[in-house]
Amino acid sequence: MNSKGNQGIKVLVAGSILQFLLGIIYVWSVFVVPVSKHLGAEAAPVKLTLSYMLCFFAIGILLGGKLQVKIGPSKVVLIGGLMMALGMVLSSFVSSVTMLYITYGVISGFGVGMAYNAVISSAPRWFPEKKGLVTGISVFSFGFATVVFAPLVEKMVASSLGVTGTFRILSGVFAVATIILFSFIKMPEIKGSAAAAFGDQRQYTTGQMLKTSQFYFIVLAMMLGTAAYFVVSPSFKTLPMEREMSDGMATFLVMFTGIANALGRLGVPLLSDKIGREKAAVLLFACTAIGVGLLVFAKGALLFAAISVIAFFYGGTSALFPLVTGKYFGMQHLGANYGMVMLGFAASSIIFPNIMGRIDDVGVRFTAMALIVALGVVIFIVLPRLKEKKAAAKA
Repeated sequence: MNSKGNQGIKVLVAGSILQFLLGIIYVWSVFVVPVSKHLGAEAAPVKLTLSYMLCFFAIGILLGGKLQVKIGPSKVVLIGGLMMALGMVLSSFVSSVTMLYITYGVISGFGVGMAYNAVISSAPRWFPEKKGLVTGISVFSFGFATVVFAPLVEKMVASSLGVTGTFRILSGVFAVATIILFSFIKMPEIKGSAAAAFGDQRQYTTGQMLKTSQFYFIVLAMMLGTAAYFVVSPSFKTLPMEREMSDGMATFLVMFTGIANALGRLGVPLLSDKIGREKAAVLLFACTAIGVGLLVFAKGALLFAAISVIAFFYGGTSALFPLVTGKYFGMQHLGANYGMVMLGFAASSIIFPNIMGRIDDVGVRFTAMALIVALGVVIFIVLPRLKEKKAAAKA
């Protein structure tokens, strides 16, 4: 293996470790009950912490992508990782849910987004022939974190550490890991022209991308593709228990959603390498809509399967959309461009949980959600035709 290949492996390994730690974002459902008791608050507003964190995660991706251009991915990872650790340690001192929104939701969420974008923008550049595989490995680690952190956090919080000690220990681990690993996250040097480095495909700047119709369709699809997960994930533990699942099995389901999420991040981009990005996206939206529809009545094993499907294809969304962005707008400005696409993610994380949370009837809520997600199928049938039409107009 040549020196470039060796450097690429280092970027991928270091990035995967960082992604694994950043994936603590998806364990909030385990924190909800103990944090509610700790603050003396209702569970519903505590659940919304995840929405704020995911919203600022997306904003961190956007601003982090722009910052990468100026200072490089290594420094962005350092800033983001330390922000995440700072937000978590500050969360150990809060006395209200509103303060928690700021510390865990805003500060940590923003930091996670910055570091996340720097990693997924850097790793695929080292392996141009295996972008789907490398992106999948990178974001697989992010999703797999739930498998380890869900039971670990539950045990830590239940011990003498409590909520306060758990936040502080996790913060310290994240800070140390960031300081050790941030310098490994680098971009390969571009020699010669952009065409030589990225092929003949046009490399859109963010400004140029914003003038295309494809961008707005992709942002809308991102909103729809993540909506179901944002609505259901804060209740991954409580919903099964409401439907007669034991506490232990509900905890196992939370852990299993991490496995499903991680496998989706690896499986969907690999599938898209074989059948194409758009066909993989159509499958993703169709299966997610079916999974959400089943939640109207599902119990037991069927409920377990439905939630797992939602988690699997949500993970697939996280891995597929950077590839879709790269396909339509090029790889040269992927960090900044994908950051703009993630505005759909940010909007979805706030809009859909708030709207759907106002619908008390479970059947109506999940039926509406399934229909909304199914619109993504239409978008990815139309999207390649938009590109072909534009190309024909230029010819």
